[in-house]
Amino acid sequence: MRFSTKATLVALLAAALAVPGVVAQEGGLRYSITVTKFENRAGWHGQWDIGDAWGTVLTDMLNQSGKFIVLGETDMRGAALDEQDFAASGRTAGGNKAPVTGQMTPAQLLVKGAITHVQGGTSGGGGGIAIKGIRIGGKGKKGEINATIYIVDSTTGQVLASKSVVGTSKQKGMSFGYTGSGISTDVGGFKNDNVGKAVEAACSEAVTFLVAQLPNFQWTGSVIMVKGDKIYVNRGTREGVSLGQQFTVGQVEILRDPDTGEILDEDMTQIASLKVDTVKEKLSICSVSLGDASQIQKGMTVHAQ
Repeated sequence: MRFSTKATLVALLAAALAVPGVVAQEGGLRYSITVTKFENRAGWHGQWDIGDAWGTVLTDMLNQSGKFIVLGETDMRGAALDEQDFAASGRTAGGNKAPVTGQMTPAQLLVKGAITHVQGGTSGGGGGIAIKGIRIGGKGKKGEINATIYIVDSTTGQVLASKSVVGTSKQKGMSFGYTGSGISTDVGGFKNDNVGKAVEAACSEAVTFLVAQLPNFQWTGSVIMVKGDKIYVNRGTREGVSLGQQFTVGQVEILRDPDTGEILDEDMTQIASLKVDTVKEKLSICSVSLGDASQIQKGMTVHAQ
């Protein structure tokens, strides 16, 4: 397996950075989300690609928050599609473990944006001097990054919310490294990179903003089967569903602009209320707590109460 220098540096950056301010939280209904590569409009160039680093760190922080079903970034999902196409071509060995089409989880929410300003150097040690092979360097530089982020509804393409975020970092103190025989090392390295730390701080602010928007989005599911008095819903622990949770179920009418065809709103005619009795990874089995189970049909919409 081959790794590009850029990819390796980005991976090292993501692994090295701690993630302060982002604590995994259990509970609460979750939405599937993916991060698209952020455009580098700041014109900043260093030893690693700042757009790739931003996407890597933000994806990791979203996953750690426990509030989202985090999907791979665009390039990873594209690579998965290529593998599926390759397997479907008949040129692979096949078998139960071969990738199949029609199984990828769609993203309900998209995160995109642009990096608009970057300040700070990229040297892990921040300069310094070398004495008999020992380098002593200061770390007084300030790192700052500004970015604008957007949350986009994947169904309509509409921007649901946006925010400008700022991350700063100023490392103080000294760093020590060894140079000799043509080899230069730095104890701090990218972990102490001010721009990298600023990326981390800005992404932390971005995740806080994204989580705060969740109550504004309508969480939905669908009835996939009705079996006697049991109602099967296509949402489970992966989406944050828990035992005893209450849903409303009914027919939904989409209200469209007659001139543009744009979705303006949706109106639900409630049929019944449901209570989750059994929950699995990708589905829930519910009973009717209010209403008539015989009126519920496959394909009806489910909303969280």
